[in-house]
Amino acid sequence: MKLFLIIFAIVFLFAALTVLISYLCFRMAFFAVRKEKTDPEYIDLPAGKAYEPYHESMIRWTKELRALPKEHVTVRSFDGLTLHGDFYEYDPGAPMEIMFHGYRGTAERDLSGGVQRAFSLGRSVLLVDQRCSGQSGGNVITFGIREHRDCLVWADEAAKRFPDRKIILTGISMGATTVLLTADKDLPENVIGILADCGFNSARAIIHKVIRQMNLPGAAYVFVKLGAKLFGHFDPDETSAEETVKNAKVPVIFYHGESDDFVPCEMSRILYEACSSRKKLVTIPGAGHGLSYPAAPERYLETLRDFFGPEASYKE
Repeated sequence: MKLFLIIFAIVFLFAALTVLISYLCFRMAFFAVRKEKTDPEYIDLPAGKAYEPYHESMIRWTKELRALPKEHVTVRSFDGLTLHGDFYEYDPGAPMEIMFHGYRGTAERDLSGGVQRAFSLGRSVLLVDQRCSGQSGGNVITFGIREHRDCLVWADEAAKRFPDRKIILTGISMGATTVLLTADKDLPENVIGILADCGFNSARAIIHKVIRQMNLPGAAYVFVKLGAKLFGHFDPDETSAEETVKNAKVPVIFYHGESDDFVPCEMSRILYEACSSRKKLVTIPGAGHGLSYPAAPERYLETLRDFFGPEASYKE
């Protein structure tokens, strides 16, 4: 009896420790703490030396975005969350992009420059707060697993409201993975393609990359995945962008900075090779994470304009 109790205690402690570590991994990787915006003049800028040369441009883009007229839009997610976005109209006859920001980012911080870039091509923009960000509901980030289903809701809503407009699904970082995960789905007919800027090929791959950066053993992923399943109620291995693009139904253009130290450029190369639809890969020498457009705006615009053609740029 005593031996049984000892064994039971050991098993119990091991199980409790496993759950505790998994919970800590869940909090670190997937749980989002909502931050209240207390100063309306505050501009959130990405930190790091790679971004500092572009801070002035980012501040200008943000101020320009805040000065634009907009229409607030909401939709309901498949799991009952209220999702928020802002619609910026270039012209009533213009095609449009639906834009999705990155991991723990915000629509304004990650995509103010994207709105200015879209306007320069004559496109309207629906700028989306991903779940857990901005005004959108939720507190679990799922690396595109649930977010891509939100993307489908936004695409359907836009297609119903603007049935005659061409639509491009655009994402940066995790937002790129979000839109890529819709590539094999039955998208509305007026969705003409996907723009994926510095996305990762799978949740497993990017989490393993971070684990290595933290000098932890690869086996730590077991705890991360367990935490996602126990506390986030999703499986990060449920699907991957690398798998979905193998059956892509729309054209895809990939952008990636060659000096990206967060999501390696190699991940876009993997996605490009796997993609079965019409595709193009544009890599920008010297550009860091999410900085392909600021680093090489003319090349970005030229390749984007050429890929989608005149139908995706407004002409009076």
